[in-house]
Amino acid sequence: MTDALRNKSLQLLAQGFKYEFADKVISDERFIELVQELASQFVEENIPVVNEDDQLDLAFILLETLKVSSY
Repeated sequence: MTDALRNKSLQLLAQGFKYEFADKVISDERFIELVQELASQFVEENIPVVNEDDQLDLAFILLETLKVSSY
């Protein structure tokens, strides 16, 4: 099998499984925890909200707006 044919085959497999992979990622607790932590860090570092409850709420709202999709 040539490299070009191998790469084409792998691309087709990836296309066929991209939605299942996106579903797996978005439902994995580790992903959710990571994104929650990143959202909290982002708010803390970039948005001058003094009240800690407001920081947490804003981070959660940002988390809710995040979408995982396959192109």
